Formats: sequence, structure tokens, C-alpha cells
Amino acid sequence: MKALGVLRRGMQTLLGWTGERGTLLACCGMCGGATSNKVQPGFGLLFDIDGVLVRGKTPIPAAKKAFQKLVDSRGQFLVPVVFVTNAGNCLRQKKANQLSHILGVHISPDQVMLSHSPLRMFRKYHDKCVLVSGQGPVLDIAKNLGFQKVVSIDMLREHFPLLDMVDHNRRPRLPSSPIVNLPRVEAIILFGEPVRWETNLQLIIDVLLTNGSLGNAYETCLSTHLPLLACNMDLMWMAEAQSPRFGHGMFLVCLENIYRKITGREVQYEALMGKPSELTYHYAEYMIREQAAVRGWKSPVRTLYAIGDNLMTDIYGANLYNRYLEERGRTRQTAVQVMQAVVGGTGGVGPPKAILQDQGMDMAWESELSSPSVTSCKSLLVCTGMYNPHTEVLSDTSHSITKTQYCGHRDVRLDPSLMEPGHIVRDVEDAVELIFQQENFHSTRHCPVEKH
Repeated sequence: MKALGVLRRGMQTLLGWTGERGTLLACCGMCGGATSNKVQPGFGLLFDIDGVLVRGKTPIPAAKKAFQKLVDSRGQFLVPVVFVTNAGNCLRQKKANQLSHILGVHISPDQVMLSHSPLRMFRKYHDKCVLVSGQGPVLDIAKNLGFQKVVSIDMLREHFPLLDMVDHNRRPRLPSSPIVNLPRVEAIILFGEPVRWETNLQLIIDVLLTNGSLGNAYETCLSTHLPLLACNMDLMWMAEAQSPRFGHGMFLVCLENIYRKITGREVQYEALMGKPSELTYHYAEYMIREQAAVRGWKSPVRTLYAIGDNLMTDIYGANLYNRYLEERGRTRQTAVQVMQAVVGGTGGVGPPKAILQDQGMDMAWESELSSPSVTSCKSLLVCTGMYNPHTEVLSDTSHSITKTQYCGHRDVRLDPSLMEPGHIVRDVEDAVELIFQQENFHSTRHCPVEKH
């Protein structure tokens, strides 16, 4: 709880809130004039980045217009906003700086959620030696998340140069003996797609099949392998090219198939995070609550709006979290009724075991993040990224999507109904206008939308 207090104070400084509690200086989305608005927002916004705000490094024109409607004349946000991206090759500060430049408003690092952000909660691995794979400053990223003993693929390759043999030009010219003081790897964290896939695939398989001791031969008879935590399950993503590009999910497919080919068994993940993981949305909702608390908004946030361009990540994830919230509400309501019956003396026994188990499912998250305040998570699909309204038809997802067309991760069960967006809009500006209309917030411009 002390750490959460420090985070909250840091957010307050970065967001620069100086108004009185319960008072929001708002502005009209058209004229920008400041007004006093005591109606506090009861909703929060989750923005995907690639395909919604940018295409590669090129900003989408509607993005800057959308965010001009989300801040007041002093540049402070009118509603809590979190950027939820499956990218994970940089620190939050760098991504916040990039977004600030693109959108023309100040973005705090505490408004940025990268695919690996929930790793802060996996404290049982923070003091273990972990191997990290990905691009960018992976060692700094891991240490910023709380991991104390970190080894990179490059470090492994330096200590064991005879293991990386695919590229003939990089093969060692002289035999090399491994340095024995490298600690045994105890867990593996996959941040994102690496540059040299062959090197990363080879050495990760080596670590899995030697149980973390690369100086040993393979132990293919192992019934289990080291804990494996993967961030970002995107099979493909949209950059400047006309067609989608390979994402980290494609790298995971390669790793899973190589492991199965060698051992005859499936790779098992300790955790999968990034959209469409429920854990990712729960963490994002926690960040929304923290923003509201920093601004002094006492009204609870009841609705999340998730804006994205990818059916299998943004839309599926938002709808999956909405289903979790609905089931959680029903379970807790049933538990209350049962407890009332017990207290009233009509039952004489405790709550059913199934109810206690369902409630226990929340504890891993809620012990770190506390219970969610939101009761619904609504999805909006934009047409500026992965989704192309001219080639994809969503009129009957239950029949149009089959297992052979499914591009989600192996461990995310196919449920076509979860790929149906609440609304399809042209771009992120139209999405913001629609949300303002539905919430009776500041909005003067009508945008055409297609309801689903």
C-alpha cells in the first residue's frame, strides 16, 4: 500500500492537478473556453496506439483532433485516460514523450500501459535470475519492473558462443569454454519480437531443455520446464505498409512449434499478458482509478471505453473483460443472497464452495490492485488500422469466423461473439464524439456510426 501511495503522489505531480476537490475546469470541444463543471466523469478511456493514433511512426490526422476535445484550456484531461498498447520495447517515459509529441498534449508515464506493465505484480520472480528476450533496453525495462537478476540473450551468447550457429558469419572461429559464473536461469520473460529470431529461438529452447543450465546437455525427458512469461500475443500489427506485419505472437508460434517438435509436448506459460488478457484490462482499470483519485474525482468510474483497431486483441480483450465484470457481478450478488439467507437462519450452512472458489479467482489481482469499480467495458472499433471495412464483414461473426481463420493465441479460446465490437466508427475522433454523446459529456459535433 505504501508503494501505491507513492505512485499516486507521483501521478498528481505529473498530471499537474491544482484545482479544488470535486471541481473540474472543463472546456467546450469546439471553442476551448474554460467553464466550471462540477459533474465528474463516471467513465474512463482506454486507447490502443498502433492503428488508432499512429501507423508506424506516422500520426493519424484524427488523433490530434480527438485529444483536443479531451483536455481543457490548461491541457488537463477532462476524463481519465490510459494508453493500452501491446508494444513493450521501451520504458513508459519514452512512450509518453512520443505520445505527447504526436498528440500535442502532455502525457504522463502513469497514463501509459505497455504489454509488460503487469509484471510489476509478479513479485515471486523479482529476486530470481530471469532471461529476457525482445528489443530495446530489455535489461533496463526488466529492472524498472522490479526484477533484480536479469540476463539477456546477448549475455548468454557472449558466455556460450558455441550455441549460436545458424549465421555462419557469426560463428566463433575458435572453440570457447563457457564461463561458469553465469547464474542458472530460473525463469524466462518474453517482452516482444526480437531482431534475430534464429538466435533467440535457439537459446530459449536451450534454456528450456537444460532447465536453465546451458553448460549441460538437453534433458528432453523433463516433464515440466522453467516458468515462461510472455507479453504481447499479437500475431500481426499495422505499420505504414499496406498489409499487416509479423508481431510477437508469430514468434511465439515458432517457439511453441519448435518445442513440440523436439519434445512432443506443449509449451506451458506461467502467464500471458497484453491484450486480450483479462489481467491487462484489470491493470488498466486500476490505472484509471488512480488517475481519478489523484484528480480528486470522488464519483466512481463505472464504465470503460476501449478504442482499438484489432478485432482479436482490442475488441476481443475489451469484451472478454466486460464478460468477466458481468460474471463477477452475478457471482457477488449470489454470494450476498446466500449470506443473507445464512444470517437470516434459513440455510444453516456457509456459502457454496463454488462461490468461494469464484471469489478466490479475483484475489490474485485484487490483493495487488483492489477490486474494480467499473461494471462494464465497451468496445469501439476504428477503421484506420488492422480492420478494413471493405474486406471484413462482421454481420454474422458466429458463422464467418472459423478455427482456420482464427489468428489469436493458442491459449486464448476462440469465441466469435467476443469479436463483435459495440460500435464501428471511422476514426478515433469519431470514437471520442460518440462516447461523449453516450455519456452526455461535452460534444457538439455529430459523427456517423454503425451500431452492432
